[in-house]
Amino acid sequence: MIKFNIRGENIEVTDSIRSYVEEKISKLEKYFTENQELTAHVNLKVYAEKTSKVEVTIPAKNITLRAEDTSQELYGSVDLVQEKLERQIRKYKTKVQKKRNHIATGKVFDTFVELAPEEEIEEANIEIVRTKNIDLKPMDAEEAVLQMDLIDHDFFIFTDGETGATSIVYRREDGNIGLIETNYYTSF
Repeated sequence: MIKFNIRGENIEVTDSIRSYVEEKISKLEKYFTENQELTAHVNLKVYAEKTSKVEVTIPAKNITLRAEDTSQELYGSVDLVQEKLERQIRKYKTKVQKKRNHIATGKVFDTFVELAPEEEIEEANIEIVRTKNIDLKPMDAEEAVLQMDLIDHDFFIFTDGETGATSIVYRREDGNIGLIETNYYTSF
């Protein structure tokens, strides 16, 4: 059910590495309904200081799962990423099941199979402590980066002047700039 797109940077993806990644990440299949067509995008990186980074992204129907880990041991990082993804799924499913108890029907609930009560995760209450209202001025990404730097934030939300969509620029951990572009869905 899960197809794999495995890429390596500064590392050759051997058959043993490929089979280990596929074996570990395939364990997540039990959480998805059978009609799901999923692709796991796996990036394996090895750095000069001999650390390994494993990134896995799985776009699903109503959620995108993503986890990463960096350590001295590639196989250990794969194990930790699989555990992180499993926790994300269980946390999301717990929320969905609680919401389902309040809402009779909805397409949001057809991505995952039901969780057994012992698999549900107790979650801390999320408290919003501050709300800000912003005006989304139409601009391009370069101007948004300048605005972000002017206000000394790590991100900046703006309306793309060409598309009219809401976008976000942000400063990545490596110091580079990232851009998030949004798409609107008309049905759920």
